[in-house]
Amino acid sequence: MGNDDEELRLRLELACSAAHEAGQLTLDFFHGRNYVVDRKEDRSPVTEADRTAEALLRDRILAAFPHDAIVGEELGVREGASGYRWILDPIDGTTAFVSGVPLFGTLIGVERQQRSVVGVINMPALDECVYAASGLGAWHRSGPNPPRPALVSHRDTLADGLFVTSQIDLWEHQNVWPVFQELQRRAYITRTWGDCFGYLLVATGRAEVMVDPVMKVWDAAALQPILEESGGSFTDWSGVPTIHGGEGIATNGLVLDEVLRLTRGSKKQH
Repeated sequence: MGNDDEELRLRLELACSAAHEAGQLTLDFFHGRNYVVDRKEDRSPVTEADRTAEALLRDRILAAFPHDAIVGEELGVREGASGYRWILDPIDGTTAFVSGVPLFGTLIGVERQQRSVVGVINMPALDECVYAASGLGAWHRSGPNPPRPALVSHRDTLADGLFVTSQIDLWEHQNVWPVFQELQRRAYITRTWGDCFGYLLVATGRAEVMVDPVMKVWDAAALQPILEESGGSFTDWSGVPTIHGGEGIATNGLVLDEVLRLTRGSKKQH
C-alpha cells in the first residue's frame, strides 16, 4: 500500500468511527426529542443536535489530524496546511430528523486537490452505513452483519428504475419543474426518500438515480467517492464529476446518459 493509500485509509477509519459516534449522539436527541428547533436564514431547521454533533466531529478530527482543514455546515471553516479538507454535515436530513422520521444521517467527506476522496454516510436510526475511499472500494454495513462491498444496480433504463429526490418544491424554485416531471414520467417508480438516504440507496443497488437541483458542498462531499467506488457516478447536472456544482446527480452509471439528456442546459442561469 502506497503512502497516499495509507493516508486515505487512516482518514477513512477515523471518518467511520467519528460518524458512528456522532450518529449515536444525534440518535439520543432523536429518541429523547429534547431539543429546540431553530430556523436559519434560509428557513431550514437546525437544532442543538446538529451543533453538538459537529463539535464532536471536529474534536475527533483535530486530535488525529491537527493540520487538516475543516468546513462544516454549522460551525464554519478552519484552515489547514496538510492538503486535506474535511467537509461535515452532522445531520443531513434535519427536516426528517425534527419530524421524527428516521431517514437522516451523518455525512463526512475528505477532499484533496478539489476532489472528494473519502466519504461516509451513516444512518444511525437505521443502523446502516456506507463508506469508501478512492481506490479502496466502497463498503456497506447493515445492522450487526459484517461489511460487504457496496455495489450499484445493473438496471440500464429509467423505465425499470427507482428515481428518488429530496424536496419537490426546490425543482419549482430552480425553474426546472419540467425536468422533474419528465424524470418521474420515465422512471418506473418515483419517491422522495431523499437527502443522504437516497444516495445510499443508489450506492447499494436499491435505486438507480437520485437527483437534487440544489446542494451545498457538505451535502455532496461524502457522496462522490461512495458512488464512484460502488460502480456508479456522482456529477453535476452537466455531467461533471464534482462536489462543487451546487447540484447533484447520482446514478448506477448505466442510466446517467438518459438523465443528462434531461438535465443538461435545463438551468438557463446556472
